[in-house]
Amino acid sequence: MRRLALVAALLLPVAGQAGEAVPVSDDPVLEERVMRLSHDLRCLVCQNQSIAESNAPLAVDLRNQVREQFLAGKDEAAVVEYLVARYGDFVLYLPPFKGATLLLWLGPGLLLVAGAGWLAWRLRRRVREVPPPLSAEEHARASALLDGSAKPSQESRS
Repeated sequence: MRRLALVAALLLPVAGQAGEAVPVSDDPVLEERVMRLSHDLRCLVCQNQSIAESNAPLAVDLRNQVREQFLAGKDEAAVVEYLVARYGDFVLYLPPFKGATLLLWLGPGLLLVAGAGWLAWRLRRRVREVPPPLSAEEHARASALLDGSAKPSQESRS
């Protein structure tokens, strides 16, 4: 048990350091630009993290490409254009509104409208499926059957 506690104590600081990527450049302005843009770019390996949050080798390479593009004098739009040309719109967390991404943008709304339409259709149909209320005679017969004071008729046995 002591060994387990010792191993946990030794690994705890390592787990705490698994946050965002560590800056590589000595220029804080460049690193701030790289990290700001990196938060808007999706890690193609992780898919649920930005390249700023991911430590996957591809995310590190993408951050390095962003850094190199900035060092070459390109602005953010040119860097994004370069990455989209190389990796496609999927690299962007906020893809552009165009034909290829139309379903991505309109899909949730279409699903919501379709679900609401189906629900309305189903509720209307359900109202029509409700049987008419029992007559006084049928109600008395059902009560007697439930109380056990009446015997079922021959019609219900066959």
